[in-house]
Parts: sequence; structure tokens; C-alpha cells
Amino acid sequence: MKVCELPTPVYVIDEDALLHNLEILRGVEVRTGCKILLAQKAFSCYYFYPLISEYLSGTTASGLYEAKLAHEHFKGENHVFCPAYLEDEFDEIASMCDHIVFNSFRQLEKFAGRAGHASIGLRINPQFSTQGGGIYDPCAPFSRLGIPRENFRPELLSGVEGLHFHTLCEQGAEDLAATVSAFEREFGAYLPKMKWLNLGGGHHITKPGYDIPLLENIVKGLSDRYGVQVYLEPGEAIALNAGYLRTRVLEIVHNGMDIAILDSSAECHMPDVLEMPYRPPLEGSGKAGEKQYTYRLSSRTCLAGDVIGDYSFDRPLAEGDVLTFGDMAIYTMVKNNTFNGMPLPAIARMRGGECELIKTFGYADFKSRL
Repeated sequence: MKVCELPTPVYVIDEDALLHNLEILRGVEVRTGCKILLAQKAFSCYYFYPLISEYLSGTTASGLYEAKLAHEHFKGENHVFCPAYLEDEFDEIASMCDHIVFNSFRQLEKFAGRAGHASIGLRINPQFSTQGGGIYDPCAPFSRLGIPRENFRPELLSGVEGLHFHTLCEQGAEDLAATVSAFEREFGAYLPKMKWLNLGGGHHITKPGYDIPLLENIVKGLSDRYGVQVYLEPGEAIALNAGYLRTRVLEIVHNGMDIAILDSSAECHMPDVLEMPYRPPLEGSGKAGEKQYTYRLSSRTCLAGDVIGDYSFDRPLAEGDVLTFGDMAIYTMVKNNTFNGMPLPAIARMRGGECELIKTFGYADFKSRL
């Protein structure tokens, strides 16, 4: 099947681009001895887990369901972190996870005795922000994520084998270097007693221009100084620029400007567009006014603000035209929804220009959520 034969809307996962990212990440593992985990919160399309497991050491989950998904489909280590575990889920989590990270000493005291074979860790909040605030900054004031220095209790570290911090979001190695320095100043004294250190996610390792040698120096330096196994758990870097959302123009209306109504939705199919906000790249387009014909791209939902953005084109859009948004593998399938009864996009695999549908959705998927 060719890409033009796929239904719309559809997420298309480009396996060649995915492999490109995986090869970069595997190279970092080999050269440094670190272990890289797939953060499933960004990309949980388990159809590709067998392929990803050939390159990466494991996965990290945010709770029971992601942990179960990895346990069932991914050959590798299974790590989990949750700000607060549920009583009736914890034993099942412990039965399948290799590492369990706790967000507080209260959680440690409550559940550590039930962790079974899992290696126990604590999430630290180094209180060193490199993002400038916002909803994706775990080090923002009043953050619930991680233990700040003032709440750290060294007398309770018996049985704790690792420390974890996650502070980055789509950032470079320079921000990691600064964060590691801050972390070592406050918590470095405890690392010689640890078996592992998890540097979290948000590392844009596969983005062009990322300073991979600096990352590798950071990792090797930590390993050499403290004798710890270093983990990285990026999500975005695994599937960065490895997916598309193809959507069809249903109608053009005019109200002060030309508005294209699409069969996909920012609210339902690419929520980060409204949450971050984020402007997804669109094949063959420019910014508003950059090319001759400018359109506001919107959805067929009833949400007035369900707008993807203003884009310009070399020719007028017409009903039936198919538009291709890039970077749509991450934070799309894991966050989409059926608001307004909007159908979920199909999911397709593309390799060498050939495509196959791997999953479709219908009314039953909408109904079963309600």
C-alpha cells in the first residue's frame, strides 16, 4: 500500500526514521556503558517494541498499565516511577518491574517492603530549573515531583540502591551538564553508596545539532567518579521526527480569513498543539503570509479554539487535499481522545515507501471509554 492509499486521518510511523534514531541511541549506550530506556509516556506504540528492544535496554513506565504493556511486549528492563502508588496496584507492579522509584520517603516507608526483587530508588528534585517554568518543569516552585534537599533523610537510605532526577524537556546536553553539577553539589555525597543513577528524560539526543560528545562525557564522568550504572530515559528522542499525521481538507470557509476545516483535530489528535502550545511542521507550507495563500487550519469539532494554526501555501487549498503534519509520533497516540465523538486516527507503518495499516478504530472504541 502506498501512503496516498491510506485513509485519513492516520498516524504514519516511519520505520526508517525510527531506526535512524535507535542507531544513534544505541551508539551512546555502546560508547558509554549507559543504559537507555524508552519512556512510554511519549511513545507507546507497542507494535514497534520488538524492534526497539533490539537497540535499547528497556522501558520506563508511569504506572501499572505502562508497566504491563512493557512486560507483555518489550524484552528488556522494566522501570517505573509514580508520584504516588495505589495500594491495590503496587503488588502487581512489583511482580513485573526491575526498578521501582519512589517520590518521597513516605512512599518508600509504605511500599519498599513489598517491592520484591525490584531495585529501589528515590526521585530527587535538585531545585535547579533550566526551562524557565511552565507545566513541563519539574523543578518549578511548589513542584510535587521529587524530594528537595530540605526533605532528604539520609538515615532512611538503607535498601535504597539508586537515585533518579528528571528535569529536562526537549533540551540539550549543556542543560544536563548544568543540572548534574547542581545535583552533585547537593546529593553527590550519597552516590558512592548507590548502584545506579537515572538522569531521567527530556534529552533531545537525536535532534540535529545535539552535543552527543558532551552527553557521553557527562555519563562517563559520573560512572567513573561514583561507580554507578547510569540510565537515561528519553521518550521524544526515540521517535523524534519519525511520524506523520495525514489529514484531509473537508471544507473551506471564510470569516475575515480563509479557514480550512480538516478531518483531524488539535484537541483530539495532537493535544500538545493546544497544551504547550506547539506549532507542528506541515509539509509544503510556510508561516502565515510567507507564501501567497494563508489559511487557518481547524477541526470539525465544536470547540471554537480547536485550531492547529495559520499556515501559508503556494497554491489555494481545495476540498479533498491531504495535508501531512510532521513529528506526530510522540505525545499524540498516547494523549489522543474522542471528545465530540471524533474517531481516533488509524495507525500505519511505513518502510521504504511501502505502508501497511496496523490498527484502525471505530464506534466501539468511542463507546467503550464511556
